[in-house]
Amino acid sequence: MTASASIPRCVAFDGLRLIAAGPVPDAAAAAKRAIDSGDATQVVVFDEVTSEVIEIDWRGSEDDVRVRIQAALTGGASQSAPDAPRGPGRPKLGVVAREVTLLPKHWEWLGSQPGGASVALRKLVEAASRDHVDVDRKRRAQDAAYRFMTTMAGDLPGYEEALRAFFKGDAAAFKTQTTNWPKDVRDHARALASAAL
Repeated sequence: MTASASIPRCVAFDGLRLIAAGPVPDAAAAAKRAIDSGDATQVVVFDEVTSEVIEIDWRGSEDDVRVRIQAALTGGASQSAPDAPRGPGRPKLGVVAREVTLLPKHWEWLGSQPGGASVALRKLVEAASRDHVDVDRKRRAQDAAYRFMTTMAGDLPGYEEALRAFFKGDAAAFKTQTTNWPKDVRDHARALASAAL
């Protein structure tokens, strides 16, 4: 990978304490140092954007961990092989075929559209994705904050009240309910929640 912008970022917690943040290889290396020194025993790594848990294989040295992560990020290949020359036929468009189940009247309507069903479906999806940008962004932010809070704050005082305030969009109540949470968990939960509140 050449651009650091293409490398996913993460946050690593040991229990309720933030121990590393940044690009996955760097943060994982910092977490591995903490594990090896005995400063960390219960490490959980989250994708910074989605709050999905990132599974890290901590075996071996810090370099071993970094190499495995780099391999995973590049699909296991150190250099991408050039595409073989293509023969006659349709150019590779990156189109993915999947099954769609519709009522007969829907198929009839799609089939009558210029370009057929595939073109009409692509146009509908493009229009819907443009029209719902803000709604989709808020939903993704809510999902990320909920994922993180469920994992890290589920046993903390005020957790359920904080979730209720969060999903009601009550930023003041959310802030109040998270005030007594451990600083690192509180700060990260608030940062994630701010994109949805």
